[in-house]
Formats: sequence, C-alpha cells, structure tokens
Amino acid sequence: MPAAPAPSPSSTSSTVSAPEASAPQIQLVPASVEGALDAAEEAVDLLLESGRAPGDVLVITTGDPHPWAAHELSFGADAYWAQHDAGDDVFYAAAADVARAEQRSVVVVAVNGGSDESAATALPLALSRAGALLIVCGDPQRINAVLGAGV
Repeated sequence: MPAAPAPSPSSTSSTVSAPEASAPQIQLVPASVEGALDAAEEAVDLLLESGRAPGDVLVITTGDPHPWAAHELSFGADAYWAQHDAGDDVFYAAAADVARAEQRSVVVVAVNGGSDESAATALPLALSRAGALLIVCGDPQRINAVLGAGV
C-alpha cells in the first residue's frame, strides 16, 4: 500500500513514526482546546486536497461534537450510522462512539475538550481505527499527560 499523503507539515506540527512498520504514522498538530476542531478541519481539507478520498477519513471529537455530527444526529442515530456504513464521505463521531466506528485509512482526532478520561479512551481507539495515519490535534502537554508518554 502506498504511503498515506499527510497534511503539509508546518513549523508547529511534528510527525512521529509509529513503533511497528504496519502501525499507522502519527502526526501531532498543536492546538488549543478552542482551536482543535479548526485544526482538525484544516487537516481534513489538506488530506482531501492532496487526493485522499473523503470515505478514507474519520474525524473524532473528545469535547463538543462536530457541527456536522450534531446536525446529522438530529435525523436519528440509524440515519447517522448508515452514512458511516456507506463509507463514501468524511465521517464525524464523538469519542464516546469511536468503538462503533470501523477502520478508515486516516483518523483525525480533535482534542477539543471533554474529560481526560474521554481523551485517554479515544486516543488508543483512534489509533486502532487508523490504517495509515493518525492525526491528533490538541494541546501536546495534555495529550502526553493523558497518554502517560509522548505521542
């Protein structure tokens, strides 16, 4: 499988290779709690502009849900998850629902609030759902503290 296109690195982002060859690459995009969702949106835009198919991308939020997810859930959980199962567009899910999400090539996590427990649960699940690339947008100190080790 060819390497996953990653968002263009900026002076504030860092990329860390995962320890196993088959494990996804991990990219950390530093952002405040308030800016994490915007950073995740920018990462998604860069992925799509670089040729990544929309159905390859899963976005997870640890705090408030993404506005798309909130809107789509207003039509009911069945319709919302049917869009996930179709796999033809970027899908946005809350950290609490990550266990239900299937693997996608790229998973973007916006650490946009929520409890440390929510983030601590979501990040390993997100890693298990990422086939090629995991992008984590948030406060690096909080992410490292939550994980107990560096990302």
